[in-house]
Amino acid sequence: MIRKERLPNGLTILTESMPDVRSASIGVWLRRGSRHESPGQNGISHFIEHLLFKGTENRSAREIALAMDSVGGQIDAFTSKEYTCFYAKVLDEHLPAAIELLADIVQRPLFDATELERERQVVLEEIRMVDDTPDDLIYDLFSTRFYRGNALGRPIQGTANTVSSLSRSQLLRFFREAYRPHNMMIAAAGRLQHATVARHVRRAFAGLDRGRRSAAQAATPRPVRGCELRTRRELGQLHLMLGVPAFSDRLESRYRLHVLNTILGGTMSSRLFQKIREERGLAYSVYSAVNGFSDAGFLCVYAATSPGNGRELIRLVAAELRDLTEHGPTDDELAVAREHLKGSLMLSLESTSSRMSSLARQEISFGRQRGLEETLAAIAGVTRRQVHGVARQIFRGQTLTLAAVGRVGALRLRPADLDL
Repeated sequence: MIRKERLPNGLTILTESMPDVRSASIGVWLRRGSRHESPGQNGISHFIEHLLFKGTENRSAREIALAMDSVGGQIDAFTSKEYTCFYAKVLDEHLPAAIELLADIVQRPLFDATELERERQVVLEEIRMVDDTPDDLIYDLFSTRFYRGNALGRPIQGTANTVSSLSRSQLLRFFREAYRPHNMMIAAAGRLQHATVARHVRRAFAGLDRGRRSAAQAATPRPVRGCELRTRRELGQLHLMLGVPAFSDRLESRYRLHVLNTILGGTMSSRLFQKIREERGLAYSVYSAVNGFSDAGFLCVYAATSPGNGRELIRLVAAELRDLTEHGPTDDELAVAREHLKGSLMLSLESTSSRMSSLARQEISFGRQRGLEETLAAIAGVTRRQVHGVARQIFRGQTLTLAAVGRVGALRLRPADLDL
């Protein structure tokens, strides 16, 4: 059973009881992410996420870690383009302690100057790690070019220049403006009772000041279509990402898009996996993915291949996109894709952490909870004609945006190679 409650200070509580498990997951979700940063602030949300674990008024960084380790629990956090989350997973009996710990972290961080500089170096190492990981780097490069000039295109972790220049006063100002009740929600799922969770949340977050309501700056992006970005690296493989604009993840048509993506490159039986890996042996890793945001989105294809095979691989991808545009999927492909999506969704929701995340994401996106049966029915209702319509809508007449990392000099394309 799902329950929702809003506290007097504006903080939202969402819970879902799962009486047949012994664990509980709880997250503090913030409706702020990297797209709500100015160019000079790029990376500040992610930096603050790190710093909140480096000590509070009540606990040192070691004591924060020990609080979870001593009960066999897990605690972590992540920052995305549109939100930030601090979460814990524990045995149900330790849920009150997890609530109190998360409340301490997000309300009373020290921002100690020494710890701040030490963690700045950790974040800079993370940025270097991404730069040394081609399949991570290429996503940032693609986004930077695809959403050029918009915050959605900037890397979540920031750049070495922006992270190095962020001052303690800037970090504190951003934290105090963002970490307010109207921007936050508490989501919990597992072996729990709503009344008990709400009582502990009210007690733990009683000191959270409502503050003044601030509007998040998030300009709607305009995708730059048909552009290329090539980054030379001395690598054994050429890493490629190709993409086109798609839909926001808040539109009903997203179900049709996800079915199309599953058929194209979302499974081992998908067109791209079978054609490029199984039939041609051109890549070990090849897949397609949908990236949806509140007001934009794109569908992309990733593959890594030998530098000399880059053009052939791109032509094969473009050919599959054109075929889907012209002919649409087969009935068998549609049936497999719908069942795959339904099965993946149901299996994912067996964990308390996935249920907790689903609660928060649905609240952020839709302001209400869409039950499992409603979602399954929407997937089952997707027709072959609808998928074909989506393919025509997003592929027809497009020119693929390309990001390439590796020995890019070997990639000799003709203008028509990227045209659909």
